[in-house]
Amino acid sequence: MADITRRFGWRHLRSAPTAHVRHHRRGQLVHDGPGLSFWFRALSAALCEVPVDDRELAMAFHARTSDFQDVTVQATVTYRISDPATAAARLDFSVDPDTGIWRSAPLEQISTLLTETAQQHALDVLARTPLASALVDGVASVRERIGQGLGAEPRLQATGIAVVAVRVVALRPEPEVERALRTPAREQIQQEADRATYERRAVAVERERAIAENELASRIELARREEQLVEQRGTNARREAEENAAADAVRAQAEAARTVRLATAEAEAAREVGEARARAQAAWLRVHADVDAATLHALTATRLAENLPRIDSLTVSPDVLTGLLAKLCRPGGEQA
Repeated sequence: MADITRRFGWRHLRSAPTAHVRHHRRGQLVHDGPGLSFWFRALSAALCEVPVDDRELAMAFHARTSDFQDVTVQATVTYRISDPATAAARLDFSVDPDTGIWRSAPLEQISTLLTETAQQHALDVLARTPLASALVDGVASVRERIGQGLGAEPRLQATGIAVVAVRVVALRPEPEVERALRTPAREQIQQEADRATYERRAVAVERERAIAENELASRIELARREEQLVEQRGTNARREAEENAAADAVRAQAEAARTVRLATAEAEAAREVGEARARAQAAWLRVHADVDAATLHALTATRLAENLPRIDSLTVSPDVLTGLLAKLCRPGGEQA
């Protein structure tokens, strides 16, 4: 849309570089070109603005295949106005000199022309194509046919419109038909998924079996080593018992020998002591054999006195003294 400002009864127009402006004054072309900027009078000026940039036109329409199945075609057409003068002469691109807004809707007319032309060529292709082929190869064939048809359309050339590109976005059947067509593929995918699940489970079971076998082998090996350990411990205990028994036997023999030697020594000492005592007793007897009775009595009394308990005081009565003296003065016992 052109930018128009007012100054003292004059108008100033400034257009974008992508807009081709044509200014007629009193039937004469005064300004013609894109991106113009000029002053004009509104009462004597006729203005038209033609966009020359590339524009996208999205379209969607229904078609029917050769097997009477409805499909929806979604396409996008890129076009531009290659001849602004011709387009301005064939379509109403005039703008209001006060606001710069188009008086009509020329782009809608172009959109209708392009949509109807593209739909006509797409219908022509799909009407001779079954649904299965249309869904597989229909996008390319419809795109090619629409591009060729729009390129050869005489009305577009006469209007100065050039088609830059054609893209078919989608070619879809009705929802019920689409679901029916998806069912075999989904079933196959589900079967593949189930097969993959079963294979994965089989692999998991195989791995679990291998793990269980490894664990069992480890347990068997551990039990075997434990058996060896128990056997070795028994051997060690038996060897230790034998060593202890041998040591005890050696100690017992040594103790017995020492006891025998000690008993022998004690017996020998006792014998020697007895013999010594006997010899001493014999000598004592021999010494006293030649001593008279009075001396023996005196020695006996002395020995008795030595063995008697301590006597602090002794009272001798006349009767005791008289008896003793009588015994001492007995015949044969008097001293010289």
